[in-house]
Amino acid sequence: MIDWLLKRENTDPTVDVAGRLLPLVIRRNAQARRMTMRLAPDGSEVRVTLPTWGRSAEALDFARSRAGWLAGQLAAVPEAVELGHGAAIPYLGQPHVIRHDPAQPRKVALGEGELIVGGPAASLPSRLKRWLAGEARRLMTDDLSYYCLRAGQPQQSLMLTNAKRRWGSCARDGTIRINWRLVMAPSYVRRSVVAHEVAHLVHFDHSPAFHAYLDEIFEGEIRMANRWLKREGKSLYLPMS
Repeated sequence: MIDWLLKRENTDPTVDVAGRLLPLVIRRNAQARRMTMRLAPDGSEVRVTLPTWGRSAEALDFARSRAGWLAGQLAAVPEAVELGHGAAIPYLGQPHVIRHDPAQPRKVALGEGELIVGGPAASLPSRLKRWLAGEARRLMTDDLSYYCLRAGQPQQSLMLTNAKRRWGSCARDGTIRINWRLVMAPSYVRRSVVAHEVAHLVHFDHSPAFHAYLDEIFEGEIRMANRWLKREGKSLYLPMS
């Protein structure tokens, strides 16, 4: 009945979470054996994954019946950061305070625990985000070169993403995509994601052989990095304005 009504009204389903109507995104996965649900890292939508035989009505009922759990997840989403003088944003796992002086050069300069930047305040957010993305490209390009060398693989193409479902990916053609927001995480966490994707150049799966190989080429403790992402990963999606 709900499926029929949704089609007839041409509306997208929503879930009331703590007084906010969040879109419900339904995905069907041939490998799924049960229904699973998660909140988007930035709190913008509720995502339910169904087996191919699952019904949209069941997904909607499932999400609405767990509105309390979703409210707790939503409360943990970081609040928007206004990128102005005195605000702090993470860089390499440490908070850096923005020091804005219009008389200073427009280009962001990295100081000890601070980011020094001049120019007009109106363009400050866009320039800071471009700086972070530029730092991500610089650092991740070096990371990629390092792990490709360790893996005996040719240098691969790097693409930065802002994906909300995964931190990195490796395509069959060897193209590696890494989420630029990892530049805000500790270096060992960022490098673990790059190493993970490079390991896929040798083992294009998540078999025991893949995990053994990842442990071989990554110099740190991969489980520690994974725990950090599971615990703190949402904090990297802080909205910036």
